[in-house]
Amino acid sequence: MKRQLRGAALTILKSCGAFSLVRDSGWRRHKLLILCYHGVALEDENQWRPFLYINTQQLERRLDVLRDGEYAVLPLVEALERLLGNDLPPKSVALTFDDGTYDFYKLVWPRLKSYGFPATVYLTTYYSELRRPIFRLVCSYLLWKARDVPGIDLRQFGTDLRVELSSAENREKVVNQLDAWAHSKDFSGEQKDQMAASLAKRLGIDYQELRAKRILQLMNIDEVKELAAEGVDFQLHTHRHRAPLSEELFRQEIRDNRLRIVDAIGGERRHFCYPSGAYRPEFLGWLAKEEIVSATTCDTGFATPETNPLLLPRFVDTTGRTDLEFESWVGGIGHFLSTRKRARLAVALD
Repeated sequence: MKRQLRGAALTILKSCGAFSLVRDSGWRRHKLLILCYHGVALEDENQWRPFLYINTQQLERRLDVLRDGEYAVLPLVEALERLLGNDLPPKSVALTFDDGTYDFYKLVWPRLKSYGFPATVYLTTYYSELRRPIFRLVCSYLLWKARDVPGIDLRQFGTDLRVELSSAENREKVVNQLDAWAHSKDFSGEQKDQMAASLAKRLGIDYQELRAKRILQLMNIDEVKELAAEGVDFQLHTHRHRAPLSEELFRQEIRDNRLRIVDAIGGERRHFCYPSGAYRPEFLGWLAKEEIVSATTCDTGFATPETNPLLLPRFVDTTGRTDLEFESWVGGIGHFLSTRKRARLAVALD
């Protein structure tokens, strides 16, 4: 009901000219909207994780809004410099993509190039080197694919006797058990991938076919080099997509991440995205010690010259966002209707 009311309100506001009034206002003129994407579905990932993925048709409609509305789509680094210098062009937007998944290489960048839009990819590097599906995510995806199979026996993976996979709650419980079991065995990345292959076999899914499609894989270093040469900006997202609560471990994640990106494509890497957008107050000082000059969150909102550059908000675009809601945010009126939720605090990871 709340979503329906919101949609009706946006429809009325657009029809009476409020969208264009705010979009072209002095208020919008001095603000930067940083758009955040996590993935574009190669197949059905948007059905599995609609809060992370959109499909290609949605992406193209978003890009049409930016082009047709004559938005100033700026490279992130330039946009932040101009924001701090009070020199933003009207209707400024920056595009960011978290993690560096293969779908960016396969689906997103060819489309961005055709529109002439720049982008920043926050690259996590462990799985970029490993060249395997991300273990926890692929386990979740496999269980979702097998959600209609009754009473799966997964005892060989340290789970309960028999598991019903029809509910998201049950599947998440199994993923946690699988992850904990692999951790207790101190499995390497390769061993975790073998475990995922065994799980797929148990569920009747062709894992080699899934791997060949590069679902839930990151771009490899060769692909990163190729896109960097074409103008894609790669920045920091930690090596293993985690934010330890220990200062030394947290900073090591950044150093490991930076080392691999710089070794691959050179240049300074001083812009950062918190894994999952989650942060804690102490992280800001640790980032400063690593000479990080900006850090993006998953808090919803516009960046202004007064925004802490280590706590930059973004608009996270997902399958659940309607075209009208997206348009309301890039224009600015969505800001006034939003509850502006903050991302969760980071939790300890090891």
